[in-house]
Amino acid sequence: MSLEAFAVLAAALFGVGLHGALGQRSVVMLMMGLELMLGGVVVGAAAVRHYLTPDVAEGQVLVLLVVTAMAVEMAVGFAVVTALFRARDVDTTDLAAELRR
Repeated sequence: MSLEAFAVLAAALFGVGLHGALGQRSVVMLMMGLELMLGGVVVGAAAVRHYLTPDVAEGQVLVLLVVTAMAVEMAVGFAVVTALFRARDVDTTDLAAELRR
């Protein structure tokens, strides 16, 4: 595959994630949109790194670390959402914004 194909894939992932993050009221869908956006950034960065220096493995290690951090962030986020839902029956961003008061 060419760099342009990876760039289109990264842009599509980022665009779908942006739509999901800005257009949804559910906290879970918001988190999924953010994860898609991060996935698009990772795909784009990995593709550029591969095409600039294909013989260096540092880019692969960086991608592995970022994907691991994304998985940990998603697990912690779901734990917080589950705790909010169990404690106060909050499942949308509108209701979560009222928790500051």
